[in-house]
Amino acid sequence: MSSSEPSSMGRTAYASFAERYAEIAVTKPHNALYERPATRQLLGDVTGLHVLDAGCGPGINSAWLVEQGATVHGIDVTPEMIELARKRCQDMTADFDVQDLGTPFGTLADDSFDAIVSALALDYVEDLGPTFREFARVAKPGATLVWSMGHPMRDWLDERTRRNRSYFEITRFGMYWSGFGEPKPFVESYRRPLAGILNAAAAAGWQLEHMVEPLPLPEMKAVSPRLYDELSLAPAFMCLRARLEKPAR
Repeated sequence: MSSSEPSSMGRTAYASFAERYAEIAVTKPHNALYERPATRQLLGDVTGLHVLDAGCGPGINSAWLVEQGATVHGIDVTPEMIELARKRCQDMTADFDVQDLGTPFGTLADDSFDAIVSALALDYVEDLGPTFREFARVAKPGATLVWSMGHPMRDWLDERTRRNRSYFEITRFGMYWSGFGEPKPFVESYRRPLAGILNAAAAAGWQLEHMVEPLPLPEMKAVSPRLYDELSLAPAFMCLRARLEKPAR
């Protein structure tokens, strides 16, 4: 696969339902009552920080970060998402660029960010090593990186994503997503072993501090009892926090 293939994969999928995603993901239980609270809790206090929202989508986290006192730069591979993020964050201390997470961040300077958040975006990058190295390049020494991804074991147990492959392989898979209206979008991403994720981060200088396999918020039980029961038994996502170990320049 070429290095550009993952970008076209994500761009094509999300461009097809960008406006629906921007509206529905704000309250969709998987996001609002599961992944997003866990990711935000790992970030902690962001007051006064310059934060990179990597894979910012329509700017849902970007707007929240500004409301918490941060200044934000958001990047995303999908131009339609960037336009929606600019609209959502109009008149806020946030700016946005189209950028593929799988290629060098050409517009971002070294040692620029106090923190980086990447929510459910790295599943669309085939080779995580260069991405974690770019995160390290643009981060200040001691910066925090918080990211969330599909849980490798959960995805491997689902035969739609496993496709009769070994747990230890990187597998590209696609499925039609429900919950975002019709027509159902077809979204492709990558499943990989946990070691492949953690070792790529460590090799780039990121020291793991904490990992969360989230539980759904209690409010989900009233909104979607089936999903609440499912996520109470096994995690769909994982959220991680790491700190950058690199000497000051």
